[in-house]
Amino acid sequence: MTTPVHPVNRLRPRRSCLAVPGSNPRFLEKAQGLPADQVFLDLEDACAPLAKEGARHTIVDALNNGDWTGKTRVVRVNDWTTHWTYRDVITVVEGAGQNLDCIMLPKVQDAQQVVALDLLLTQIEKTMGFEVGKIGIEAQIENAKGLVNVDEIAAASPRLETIIFGPADFMASINMKSLVVGMQPPGYPADAYHYILMRILMAARTHNLQAIDGPFLQIRDVDAYREVAGRAAALGFDGKWVLHPGQVDAANEVFSPSQEDYDHAELILDAYDWCTSEAGGKKGSAMLGDEMIDEASRKMALVIAGKGRAAGMERTTKFEIPAS
Repeated sequence: MTTPVHPVNRLRPRRSCLAVPGSNPRFLEKAQGLPADQVFLDLEDACAPLAKEGARHTIVDALNNGDWTGKTRVVRVNDWTTHWTYRDVITVVEGAGQNLDCIMLPKVQDAQQVVALDLLLTQIEKTMGFEVGKIGIEAQIENAKGLVNVDEIAAASPRLETIIFGPADFMASINMKSLVVGMQPPGYPADAYHYILMRILMAARTHNLQAIDGPFLQIRDVDAYREVAGRAAALGFDGKWVLHPGQVDAANEVFSPSQEDYDHAELILDAYDWCTSEAGGKKGSAMLGDEMIDEASRKMALVIAGKGRAAGMERTTKFEIPAS
């Protein structure tokens, strides 16, 4: 059994999720000044085996003494098939749990791996006197087994906040014919990632979680990054990893609505509130210019308006009550 959690904001802004090697103090310091929504301090792939133990303590120091204002603070631990995982979690959470938002678990293959992390976090929180359930979990899907089990994984713990696509390991796990992470493999005429992304998105949305796309390794090709990020954003993903400061602004832009769409969404919400009110005639639908709006329109507008508000956007238009 997992421990029930207190109400926590599980839907944080995550347009840009910046990866930072946990063993590099200079990068950890620089990351604090970048406009990324989320920063994850990495103990897994970005840390050589001999550097992992020291990196745990470097991360604790950075979380406790750095200025991470406005950022979601995450640590990616090693996956459960290694011998590092439990010590990663214990050292980081005992040392900096009050300054930590989430633990990212890579290479998740089944729900029990998430449950195990949940139980370990609960024991640490109780021991340390932290609020039980406050630290969230991000689950990274990186192979075929994880994708097949993604529905059960998404339902495994109330701590879960995001489901993340890890393309590099995933491509290797299914023998995809490509060496460029995130790019389309040669010889396939459609989008080779569409099923994977939609499968993750459906599991995430079923359980009110966020869906995050993984890294694009051609870090100097920002135009290509925008193209790949745009694919995920069009489907409904909430954000994407960034591996280089040059990708941060692109991610924030791609996963935010345009000013025109944001203004339009807010106008729809205002117009619908008016037309369904007593003063507006208690109507179920109304016209906004040449567009008919109804309850379905309101639901769609809520999504766009929510993304705009989370991005700190401000309206440039105002709803005017129609003349009777």
